[in-house]
Amino acid sequence: MTELIVVRHGETDWNRQHRFQGQIDVPLNDTGRAQAQRLAQRLADERFDTVVASDLQRARATAEAAAAGRAIATDPLWREQAFGVLEGLDAPTIIEQHPHLWAHWLRHDADYALPGGESVRAFHQRVLMAVSGLVRQHAGERIVVFTHGGVLDMLWRAARHAPLSGPRTCEIPNTGINRLRWHDDTLEIVQWADAAHLQGLPEQPDTTPLGVR
Repeated sequence: MTELIVVRHGETDWNRQHRFQGQIDVPLNDTGRAQAQRLAQRLADERFDTVVASDLQRARATAEAAAAGRAIATDPLWREQAFGVLEGLDAPTIIEQHPHLWAHWLRHDADYALPGGESVRAFHQRVLMAVSGLVRQHAGERIVVFTHGGVLDMLWRAARHAPLSGPRTCEIPNTGINRLRWHDDTLEIVQWADAAHLQGLPEQPDTTPLGVR
């Protein structure tokens, strides 16, 4: 059995502004850096063998704060979903400039890809490739992965055998701790969205209704 601790990156200004980040390399904001420090304290007594992060700086910076000097392997397979022409835009701007794209996005069709982006189905396949490759390479280890909200949504759906079409239904807080295990080629959720270490920090924006990641 291989154990996985999968963590969403700390907050960015674009999270706060409800902008589509996708694969644009947005840095952590002050709150995100504080969240990463709280996460580091929370994980200080945890034993893990391998640390992996998305190569985007918001995930890398969270990993560097929390990994306590351990070596970090970066892998673009763990990046957020690509949103193409909508990356960098907030919902009001998209509604004004690309109303037809916004309407199609809100249908949550797993096979729809925004211009220049990737569909949820293609994204899901990429995430499964990332996790299956990681556990083959590090079978029996305890692995920490620092990644993005959309990636965690794909892992949730895979473990719950949930449909790919439809809006996100799980909570995914910035720097929340999600514990999973891989056993007999099956992904299982042990604990989800543990954010006890964030008590007292500014409340996080809820992007679930908008589908913004």
